[in-house]
Amino acid sequence: MTLTIDGVYKQFGRFPALTGVSLEVRDGEFLSLLGPSGSGKTTLLRVLAGLDKPDHGWVYLDGVDFLALSARERRIGLVFQQYALFRHMTAARNIAFGLEVRPRAARPSRTEIAARVEQLLALVQIEGLGARYPAQLSGGQRQRVAVARALAVEPRLLLLDEPFGALDTKVRKELRGELRRIHDATGVTTILVTHDQEEAMALADRVVLMNHGRIEQIGAPAELDAAPASPFVFTFLGETNRLPCEVAAGVARFEGFTAPVICPAHPADGRAVALFRPEDTRLDAGPKADGLPARVADIRGRGPVRSIACQVLGGQRLVAEVAEVAAERFEIGQRVHLTVRRVVLDTNGAGRRGASVEPATAPVRLTA
Repeated sequence: MTLTIDGVYKQFGRFPALTGVSLEVRDGEFLSLLGPSGSGKTTLLRVLAGLDKPDHGWVYLDGVDFLALSARERRIGLVFQQYALFRHMTAARNIAFGLEVRPRAARPSRTEIAARVEQLLALVQIEGLGARYPAQLSGGQRQRVAVARALAVEPRLLLLDEPFGALDTKVRKELRGELRRIHDATGVTTILVTHDQEEAMALADRVVLMNHGRIEQIGAPAELDAAPASPFVFTFLGETNRLPCEVAAGVARFEGFTAPVICPAHPADGRAVALFRPEDTRLDAGPKADGLPARVADIRGRGPVRSIACQVLGGQRLVAEVAEVAAERFEIGQRVHLTVRRVVLDTNGAGRRGASVEPATAPVRLTA
């Protein structure tokens, strides 16, 4: 089953929600629509679900005009952020609902429905809770019921709109792994809408990163990180530092070191602002080290990685991520030298979102 979205436009009043969106969803894949609020990801999901009509464009499922089908004919499974369970029905009845309301000719027998419900309760790992009402279930359990209900009708597409948004962090992480397991067990083509980068990168086979109604980049999570198509992609997918530089022949030049520019692919020479990740930032405390002089201002974090904030001349703070063992070599106030593995160039202020740089509140004077 291949879902083809071709040149879809949708406008609400004067606001363009989708502007020429085109992509192909592969059979059985887990696709994440990722982006900030207002990027168009939920509108695209609603178009696929039959809840909104596009102003222009086409959607085909294996060559069939998907937009010409009613919402029921599309065989869509929908899961929303707020569960949308029937409060007067038990978990089992909620799961069975989509089967029970089918036309008589297409409706399974009561025995078949009961067996399907038990199978799904086991799949989402809430066996024994079928007789409980939504008010008697935790948020995570209710969302499991919502997923099971969406799968009960054996959908061709499972659409998930911020399904973990109402849950706390611990439950969100638990359900992420469960959702991927359920997807792998069922093989249902799944499209997840989220604004959570970690969620999208952890779950998806491919990520569609959207901004202002357009697709910025499509690719596997590792591809988006290794080869961002724009500064927006780079900054949206992780924490960034910002530092002025001089660009010449695709190389960013700083005080004491240089770094290759990975985006834009052919940068113009001249003054620019470089963006780079804390994990691409390296510190050296050796007396003859090369790099930008700085002083350690703060050390935070637990586990295998430490976050070390360094203050450089001019009052900027740049963050480096350092392995726990290596972090033991650094202490607050220590003079260090900083280098960077790779950079992206800020264009039109794209790097301002999510930047880790902050003005120094008390400048540290570096002395020899």
